[in-house]
Amino acid sequence: MTLKPHEQDLLNRVETGIGVGGTWATSSSGATFTVEDPATGLVIKTIADATVDDAIRALDSAVAAQQEWAETPSRLRSDILRRAFDLLMDRKEEFALLIALEMGKPIAEARGEVVYGGEFLRWYSEEAVRVSGDYRRNPEGSGNITVSHLPVGPCYFITPWNFPLAMATRKIAPALAAGCTTIIKPAELTPLTTIYLVQLLEEAGLPPGVVNVVPTSNPSAQSSALLSDPRLRKLSFTGSTAVGVKLLEAAAQNVLRTSMELGGNAPFLVFEDADIDRAVDGVMLAKFRNIGQACTAANRILVHDSVADEFVRRVSERVAALKIGRGADEGYDIGALVDKKAIAKTEGLVADAVDTGAEIVTGGQAIVGPGNFFQPTVIDKIGPEARMVNEEIFGPVLAITRFSSEDEAVHIANNTEYGLVSYVYTENVGRSQRMIEKLQTGMMGLNTGLVSNAAAPFGGIKHSGIGREGGFEGIREFLSTKYTLTPR
Repeated sequence: MTLKPHEQDLLNRVETGIGVGGTWATSSSGATFTVEDPATGLVIKTIADATVDDAIRALDSAVAAQQEWAETPSRLRSDILRRAFDLLMDRKEEFALLIALEMGKPIAEARGEVVYGGEFLRWYSEEAVRVSGDYRRNPEGSGNITVSHLPVGPCYFITPWNFPLAMATRKIAPALAAGCTTIIKPAELTPLTTIYLVQLLEEAGLPPGVVNVVPTSNPSAQSSALLSDPRLRKLSFTGSTAVGVKLLEAAAQNVLRTSMELGGNAPFLVFEDADIDRAVDGVMLAKFRNIGQACTAANRILVHDSVADEFVRRVSERVAALKIGRGADEGYDIGALVDKKAIAKTEGLVADAVDTGAEIVTGGQAIVGPGNFFQPTVIDKIGPEARMVNEEIFGPVLAITRFSSEDEAVHIANNTEYGLVSYVYTENVGRSQRMIEKLQTGMMGLNTGLVSNAAAPFGGIKHSGIGREGGFEGIREFLSTKYTLTPR
């Protein structure tokens, strides 16, 4: 299989180099790595593989640009972000296609990611001019207190492969609005969308050195070098909890500000009084969005005994009807998983669930042939000993556990080290309020399967992370608080 002409034309416009200080250059070692379409295994681009020296050069650039960018009037920073949003919306189809090509998600979902990612540019273009402080007399009456909020300084961003545009804009936009310069390391599986975004930011008028991009196949060495440099002042990471813990340990050596959006194990609770039609619609969205490859994906579907059979029947019919195919082509609901490791993990989790007593209702198999495809799957009667109860599935597998009481449902939902998001379906107002108070997650969807919004604070508790991205809270992660006392 070969690329279509319009696909190749788009890929030809994506830079192949490392973006530092407003220029694009080859790696200092001359090394490269390849990017593949997970739906075909076809190599779609070869790009420069940044070395540690390249990463330090990117930090040099960010440090050199920091003061001038911090002193740039907030209205000018706002205007650049707004132009970037407008350009992105003009090129929505290009970015959607690029996402589908390198990540594998269906093109319709990729369009949704572009809109979602663009909203961070628009939201923080508006927030850039609203950074405020405080001025008041101290209680003793002997002086005046001034509280200022200032940019934290150069930031290092590590983004995941599953939302290559939205995870970049969710970090870059508030940093730029706050007056911080940045270095971004995109996931090695999906670097092209981020590179193309940085090209767009430059076109929108972003000064050289404010955003630098260093794709690499050796992220641990790059991160170690940057985190040990005292000039870096902020780390933001989205990815697994295991990697996040190691990064936190490294960041502690220079007492860096950190934002960590880590793993999830989202419970999706369907109570006996739920609107089953809405619950089925919600679980299809919460589970199969991005082929299940999302930290917010519903991982444990908890259904009351009295409605479980009906719920399983309806959801299985919907899942069995999903269309599977190459994400870059129109008309498919389920694209390819990102790589062969994802297929192997999903196969292992399904086999373990069956071995521990669960029942496959539909699907359950990898699809033989080119590409990394796995049948959308429903598994019923998952027991507490199954691995997928404690591990993120990160694939198109809907795993159902039955419960008999509200207390049991809450216990199962909270019985995890993670606490990113939960979903609750109930028509009972009192129960809704109890779930808000009792479920140990940083976010909750009440009778909805989608919570992500640029205007809302995204983040978790427990092992799911530190800090928030999006909303009013998002820009605060990039501002330090300074108190000044002036005697009267």
